Amino acid sequence: MRTFSLVNMKGGVGKSTLAVNIADVLARRHGKRVLLIDTDPQFNATQMLISGEAYVQRLDAGANTILDIFDDQPKIRMSAIAGPQVVPAVALAQVLPWDIEVPGAIAGGSLKLIAGDLELYRLEMNHGTGREQRLRRFIEVCEDRGDIDIVVIDTPPTPSTWMTAALFASDGYLIPVRPEPISRTGVDLLKGVVDRISGNFGRQISCLGVVLTITDEHYNVFGQAVQFFDNNAVWAGKRFTRHLPRRTAVAEDQGEQIRILDSDQPEAKTAVVGITAELLQRIEA
Repeated sequence: MRTFSLVNMKGGVGKSTLAVNIADVLARRHGKRVLLIDTDPQFNATQMLISGEAYVQRLDAGANTILDIFDDQPKIRMSAIAGPQVVPAVALAQVLPWDIEVPGAIAGGSLKLIAGDLELYRLEMNHGTGREQRLRRFIEVCEDRGDIDIVVIDTPPTPSTWMTAALFASDGYLIPVRPEPISRTGVDLLKGVVDRISGNFGRQISCLGVVLTITDEHYNVFGQAVQFFDNNAVWAGKRFTRHLPRRTAVAEDQGEQIRILDSDQPEAKTAVVGITAELLQRIEA
């Protein structure tokens, strides 16, 4: 089983879009059993797969979210008959992902989701409590179950305990970058953060590459970004051949839980299929 995170310390770079659609293509076109984990408290990836109404219904039915992975504290539940009762935290082995429909998936392909949760904001993630290691332990539980091939983790757009936990649980990371000067500068800072996490935890986390997103080849900034990554000593060879084009319709579709493969955007379809194929080559190399 392989695990990778999508990371960028800047928002609005198409990180969640890439995470959801790579996971979808892996399941549909490559027959992979994929688990998508949404560690971003804004849970954008979750909202791209589940409508608000369906999300609330699942929560009301007691479905697990990312909160159950990180929250290891028992809770007090009030009962009109028995009074206050202590409810133990959910054991990691009992946390169950949500099944997500994958239309037309080839044999064996499936997509599961650990949904995001706004309540992550209330957790105190102090260093030394061990909570930042719980995601890695949950992924080990999934590996023991033997029903997942690839884990894709969507992370928050800020350095945080959630990002640290995701990277600590990952074999590698993928960086979505908009072709603009401020984003290009940010990747160097991001690499420093990842290297520091790797050193602190004694775990080598490989960079799988950089994907240019929200692109328009007609603009000079696109060519400048290509030159920057291709000629930079640190990033040379890391840029993916395919890039995700700027399409307003794609963003609109996401609000209706329409994935790129189900859209009427042929250029975006070709791009995400190509990005996923190249990612698989890099993961399996």
